[in-house]
Amino acid sequence: MKQYKAIFLDWDDTIGDWSHAAHDALCDLYRLFHLETLYSTAEDFVAYYEPYNLNLWERYGRGEITKEYLSVERFLHMLTKGESMESETESLKAKATEMGRTFLLQTNKHFSLLPHAEEVVRYLAGKYPLTIISNGFKEVQYYKFSHSGLQDCFAHLLVSEELGVNKPQPEIFRRALLLNGVTADEALMIGDSLTSDIAGAQAAGIDSLWIKRNNHSPITTHQSPIPTYAVTDIREIRQLI
Repeated sequence: MKQYKAIFLDWDDTIGDWSHAAHDALCDLYRLFHLETLYSTAEDFVAYYEPYNLNLWERYGRGEITKEYLSVERFLHMLTKGESMESETESLKAKATEMGRTFLLQTNKHFSLLPHAEEVVRYLAGKYPLTIISNGFKEVQYYKFSHSGLQDCFAHLLVSEELGVNKPQPEIFRRALLLNGVTADEALMIGDSLTSDIAGAQAAGIDSLWIKRNNHSPITTHQSPIPTYAVTDIREIRQLI
């Protein structure tokens, strides 16, 4: 592996365990909002929510929808199951809005770091200036960052909502380059998302390292983007850089 002068990292599901926090928060919503009238179990609710939420986040990343729309629409869709209910629109929107607020609060309560994330981050911080590049909402990301115990490891924290540009758009990566005073070929982006972290780094001309989780699909020769490096365990990073 070539030598780098700065490392950029995604936060959710790269350092912080967002998947489990979100799952547990959704189970909380199922109970708090009495959704058993719509879904047989909390797991049914989660299974219906996840693909639609992922689609919304991909649209948000492309700048097609706003944070406000995403925050309400993902739960409004859950309440209507995609059907038009014009006579109840306002009451359902109010409930969806409250669900959105409660969801973010509950994810904070369930926040934790991924296994081995702290040791790898501290290893990297001893060698490089580190910058977080995150698409998350600022109130949630700053809470997790301030409660992570890793604040001393990072030189910069870039949250897409504050910058008005999301991954995979290359502008947010270029902002990180400017803050660190490095060129694209001197930086490495580490993240778990091919469509956000890896695609965005590639668009900005930055090398990337993909953390491939067990639930990720394999890369094929017809698939783009292709990461510069890939690992299946975050601890492997220490052997590479």
